[in-house]
Amino acid sequence: MTQSTQWQFTTVLPSDFQTKSLRQLLMADWYLPKHLVFSLKKGQRVLVNELYLPVNFNVHPGDRINLTFLPADFDHPYSNVTPDSAATVNILYEDHNLMVVNKTQGSKTHPNQPGEVGTTLNHVAAYLAPKNQQPYVINRLDQETSGALLIAKNPAVVPILVRLVKEKLIHRTYLTWVHGRLNSSQGLIAMPIGRNLADKRKRQLNGAHPQMAMTHYKVMKHRLNATLVAVQLRTGRTHQIRVHFAGLGHPIVGDPLYANDSRQQRLLLHSWQLRLPLPFSFNQVTLTASVPDTFQRFEGQL
Repeated sequence: MTQSTQWQFTTVLPSDFQTKSLRQLLMADWYLPKHLVFSLKKGQRVLVNELYLPVNFNVHPGDRINLTFLPADFDHPYSNVTPDSAATVNILYEDHNLMVVNKTQGSKTHPNQPGEVGTTLNHVAAYLAPKNQQPYVINRLDQETSGALLIAKNPAVVPILVRLVKEKLIHRTYLTWVHGRLNSSQGLIAMPIGRNLADKRKRQLNGAHPQMAMTHYKVMKHRLNATLVAVQLRTGRTHQIRVHFAGLGHPIVGDPLYANDSRQQRLLLHSWQLRLPLPFSFNQVTLTASVPDTFQRFEGQL
């Protein structure tokens, strides 16, 4: 596959755009990091109405903004993920910059070794290869967690999406069945999570090197000895949802690390909804990933 030698973006500022400096547009509205703005400025690769404009000059409604990025602008311009079969790729949304896929349960998010195949990112790489594009991982889901997964399609939007995640401007809602009956209709779990020194696979409340973690939940359904909850993360710690609910005494159904379920029961944790601002625009999308059959089968058994 021929690798891209540049990435171009063109946007016409909307009629309700408030006049501001080009620098403010790039950094405050579009979340470009300072070093990329410097590279665009130094190379005169930021054009307004087809002409180079210093970034301290104002831009106005109707102006046409063109940005050109080069591989030298990035530490890792190419993801170099080995393409695998694209048969399992279930696309919830796709544009020139990014895509959101409904990750299947049991599939790893990304390869951990050079040349590794079989992960979601390998499948997406095969889907993108005919378009001369590559996938770049933004966030990850545990192997047994299904649902909406955000993937960048060029290196320019990677730092933008990472910053949107960090600043909680990308909103993710998970669905999960937990054991027992939660008494409160909603709540905030605020408990630090650290490493479990007895089992390196696990995390625990107040474990080694703890970091504060906050999880908001809302009860969706009550069933006999089980509760369906919608969960939103205010922090992003490893196994956060799983550890927090286990710490409350309501572990996730099917959790192989934190619950005592039969090995036949799969983890019932699903990345259900994703709302995000779109890079180099003033729009946002809200996406819903269909709930896997394992959820319906479990509820049918209750």
